[in-house]
Formats: sequence, structure tokens, C-alpha cells
Amino acid sequence: MTRFALTVEYDGRPFAGWQRQSVSPSVQAAIEAAILAATGEEVAVHSAGRTDAGVHATAMRAHVDIARDIAPFRLSEAINAKLRPAPVAILECMIVPDDWHARFSCIGRSYEYRIVLRRAPLTWERGLAWRVPKGLDAEAMAEGAARLIGRHDFTTFRSAHCQANSPLRTLDRLDVVRTGDRLSVFASARSFLHHQVRSMVGCLALVGQRKWSADDLADALAAKNRTRLGLNAPPDGLFFIGATYPD
Repeated sequence: MTRFALTVEYDGRPFAGWQRQSVSPSVQAAIEAAILAATGEEVAVHSAGRTDAGVHATAMRAHVDIARDIAPFRLSEAINAKLRPAPVAILECMIVPDDWHARFSCIGRSYEYRIVLRRAPLTWERGLAWRVPKGLDAEAMAEGAARLIGRHDFTTFRSAHCQANSPLRTLDRLDVVRTGDRLSVFASARSFLHHQVRSMVGCLALVGQRKWSADDLADALAAKNRTRLGLNAPPDGLFFIGATYPD
């Protein structure tokens, strides 16, 4: 049995999320079906994170155990062939130690949330970014973002359906970068609560629209109460962009 680490890219629009579900299509089920078709083996694919419906990935990390003797390049080519036409691709495949785990060995996860600032509807980017018709003050958003950095109780920014044992999380990075009519929010932490990134981005957008101040955002965090959440951003613009592992 050989353990392979996979780097996966996918468009989340056709899927109900990463995690396998009994009825709705998922990214995990699509990859597992492709591996079955390519190798004849029924396997479980484990990922670094579980993205929600409509959320995308440019570099999700995952692993799978394969009994068949096959080179990493041939395995990735075979999986990609069987994945078509689903918008999922294996970008990289490598052999890793048996105790390497995509989820439990991961020490950092990073997301990017993409916003397009324009009045006109999105066309080819529909579902791939959040269109905000009114301008956003990136400097004000950055000031608000600084209030969320560090270790806090993020209950306000946590989904009511979150299954994490604790609302305490350490947010290592929350940067706001604007280029023309495009704005990205980059977030990094060891782990995130369910909907945490989307909830933080939604509230930052309120700050950018001058509906909230940085102090309002800090007060919402301190309240430790989901009812104080100002806005939960849609899944469209959220991308899982990286997972970090010990050297």
C-alpha cells in the first residue's frame, strides 16, 4: 500500500462541497469515483479542509492509499482522464510517508476571497467572485482586519452548524489587497471555524462601505455572539489556496 499526496484544483460551482454526501455531488466523491475507474480500487480521499457548496480551490491538499504499483505521474494522469468533464484536476501527485495525513499533519491553511467592484453583472466570473456594485475603502477594511488578527473567541464569525469543539482560533493573516476594480482578502490560520472566512469578509465589506467602523467590527468580535454578525459573504469568491506542512 502506497500513500500519495495530491494537490487538487476545482471549480466548486457544480458541487455541494468537498465532503462526500449521500445525494448531492461532491469533489471528494468525484475523485474517489475517478480513482475507482482508473485503478479498480475503492478508496477514501482525505483532504486538508472541507470546503462548502460553491467554494473553490486552487491548491487543496489531499491523500489517498493505493495498493496498485503505479508511479505518481501515471496515477495523476489516470485520475485526470477519468475526472473529465468534471471541473476537477490533480495538479501534483507524490509519494509520502505512511504517517503523513493531509488533514492532521497540516499546520496552516490559507484562503483568498475575491471581490469585483462594478455595477455591471459578472459574466464568465459569475460564481467565481462576489460582485459588490458600490466601492469599498480598502484602507478602512485593512484597519478593521487588523482588529481580528491574533487569538480570539470567534463565536460571532462562526456558523450555527459549526462542529468545532472550541471557538478559539489564532488568525495569523488577514490582508486586504486592491488592484483596480478587484479586491482580495487573504486569510491564514492553523484552522478555521465553519463560515469564519466568509463571515469576516462580509463584515469587512460593511467597514469598506462605511456602514461599520473598525471599532464596530472589534465590538462584534468581543460580543462572542452570532447575532452580532453583520453580513456573511456568499461562497462565490472563496478559494482554498494552500496548506502548510512541517518540513
